[in-house]
Amino acid sequence: MRLGQIRQDGAVIAAIFDASGVRPIPAHTMCDLIARSDAEGIPLPELASRLASRHAVDAEPIIPINPVEVWASGCTYETSAAFRDGETVALDNTTREGMYAYVYREERPEIFFKGTARVCVGPNKPIGIRADSKFTAPEPELAVVLGKKGKIVGYTLANDVSAWDIERENALYLPQSKVYTACCSLGPVMVTVDEITDPYNLQMTCEIFRGEELRFSGATSTAKLHRKIEQIVEFLIRSNPVPAGSVLCTGTGIIVTEKEALAPGDVVKISVPEIGELSNPCAIV
Repeated sequence: MRLGQIRQDGAVIAAIFDASGVRPIPAHTMCDLIARSDAEGIPLPELASRLASRHAVDAEPIIPINPVEVWASGCTYETSAAFRDGETVALDNTTREGMYAYVYREERPEIFFKGTARVCVGPNKPIGIRADSKFTAPEPELAVVLGKKGKIVGYTLANDVSAWDIERENALYLPQSKVYTACCSLGPVMVTVDEITDPYNLQMTCEIFRGEELRFSGATSTAKLHRKIEQIVEFLIRSNPVPAGSVLCTGTGIIVTEKEALAPGDVVKISVPEIGELSNPCAIV
């Protein structure tokens, strides 16, 4: 089932997006729906069908969930680990294994806090370029929406927008590279787990447009994801009871280099056929 959120009469409410159109789920946000599904032990698609209006409305999808928390995992694709290590220079000029390659091959994943709903935007809303960054880039990712005790209830698309030059200067600056206004976009909808039976067989593309010019085009498959998503979730919730209604971004396999760094007015489009297209313009924040 394709679920998301719309704005109706000034309120944000959940909705079903299907062949009949957009069917509102009154008095429930997506977080409300997930909490109720957990509390009543009713599968999310069944509960949504029961509560949804039978009449379609004319509405566009907004952010599919206002997440309680957003977490992200890095070095889950070899391309990402290799690119990040390629930017690291040893102070004594000796050859050594890069720290990102180390994390890529070890059992414990890189996991970091991306923020809350405060830093998130939905489809067609501007994503942020830090005013103090000269190399901000999109990171297209498959994201999972979590219910109680880390249960995966759905999949959506995420753009883990990152100021690469800030992290490149020093790895300890990663929070400033990753967490700031409009640093994460989600959407266009959330697809429940019953409809995506194989999350490791999804084809993802990313394009960056500057006006009519295609500045960048890249693609990957989640088949290249080095870790099982359940493994990342298991590490996430160790001694860290992440609340239901949180989102976990699973890492990027598409690398945008400095020559394609984002500029104000650029438009980033991320697509997975089973989920849809997440499109966002860019703006200085």
